[in-house]
Amino acid sequence: MAFGIIVCLGYLFCAIYSFIEIREYKRKNLLKNEIALLQSSSLPPVSILAPAFNEEANVVDNVRSLLTLNYPFYEIVIINDGSKDKTLERLIKSFNLVEDDTLYHNFIETQAINAVYVSKNKSFKNLKVVDKINGGKADALNAGINICKNELICSIDVDCILEGDALLKMVKPFLSGKKKVIAAGGIIRIANSCVVEHGRIVEVRLPDTYIARAQIIEYFRAFLMGRMAWSRIDGLLLISGAFGMFDKNAVMEAGGYNTNTVGEDMELLVRMRRRMREKGEPYSVGFIPDPLCWTEVPQDWRVLHRQRNRWARGTAETLSIHRKMIFNPKYRILGLLSTPYWLFFEWMAPIVEFFGLAFFIALLFLGQLNWVFALSFFLVAYCFSVLYSITALFFEEYSFQQYKKTDQTFKLIVAAFLEPFFYHPFVIWAALKGNIDLLRGRKAWGNMVRTGLGKQDINETE
Repeated sequence: MAFGIIVCLGYLFCAIYSFIEIREYKRKNLLKNEIALLQSSSLPPVSILAPAFNEEANVVDNVRSLLTLNYPFYEIVIINDGSKDKTLERLIKSFNLVEDDTLYHNFIETQAINAVYVSKNKSFKNLKVVDKINGGKADALNAGINICKNELICSIDVDCILEGDALLKMVKPFLSGKKKVIAAGGIIRIANSCVVEHGRIVEVRLPDTYIARAQIIEYFRAFLMGRMAWSRIDGLLLISGAFGMFDKNAVMEAGGYNTNTVGEDMELLVRMRRRMREKGEPYSVGFIPDPLCWTEVPQDWRVLHRQRNRWARGTAETLSIHRKMIFNPKYRILGLLSTPYWLFFEWMAPIVEFFGLAFFIALLFLGQLNWVFALSFFLVAYCFSVLYSITALFFEEYSFQQYKKTDQTFKLIVAAFLEPFFYHPFVIWAALKGNIDLLRGRKAWGNMVRTGLGKQDINETE
């Protein structure tokens, strides 16, 4: 009862603070003319780092998409992380690449780099391709940090689709000048079933499968309500690995990405924030509520299980590495609110739910169940869950209205009503299994099968 009440109060807090944050963002940013900013010569150059492993099916189209971003000064660094298919060959052929003999410093230790390629074509002069021994996503990003030349780095998944003005909007927090901004994140949207042409979303469509629609609702809650609220009180602990921007020097001083965890995106931000706090330097972490990045989510229950299993392990590993911060007033909001919340209501929630269900079943068999209380409690919890999901959907309609058709909204509402019975129990089980696998010492990412954005029958292994 106490756990449930605190969770509900936390959700209420997120809803209020995120609404305030979205309203202020709309008032300050959506009506501004960004042409002047785009033409400014004072914009900081950005390096886009995109690890690629067995991405031959999509890599060329995705690179062409990145080459058309609306930003004056940026480079693209594709890190071929020991692909076993023709990812590298396709890049070399498509962009007329040749080996670059420039010497690079190995600031962060990584697996060996075989070669660095640049294009002979002036149209692709801002493109670099790094070919290296396989070491995983974190190791690939560290290699990209060593190779890139700009002071702001943007880490993305190579199969994601960025909006044309994504860099322009993401860089805004770094231009504020009030505090040193060490990182900024943005909202991730789901591209399943959307119409993609030449690496751009030309029509937003609702996914055909229930599992993908449930994830849309989940992403609305996580980004529009969760991370917006945490950003408001400067307690954000996670920037999605699919799209995030960082101060390169801050990343390097923190030691780069941790190759010993499957949750390298969360662990890096927590380590950077912890380090800045221990140094006593004022800093901030930005968050942009615009839909800047689109990604494909699992549409198969087995693939979803592997993903959520890995997320649970990454969360547990990060909390374990930085357990010193939990309830430590030295870290202020991070120590007194953010890390305890993640400990009890992100990591422990599946465990509490599992034992709660087990206790319910035990009472049922022992004949000790108070049915009036049990059904009343269930009804309250169910209605609150659905109401919170529909509120997240309202926030989407209030802010950016990606799903404009009435039937799309209706289908998402239906998904919200069904989620507590089907999708949520499955995610809880996957997270619980992730904790079990962590205790067993499992470190693998697992195979992530993708259908391909805008394509059919394309299988890629992550």
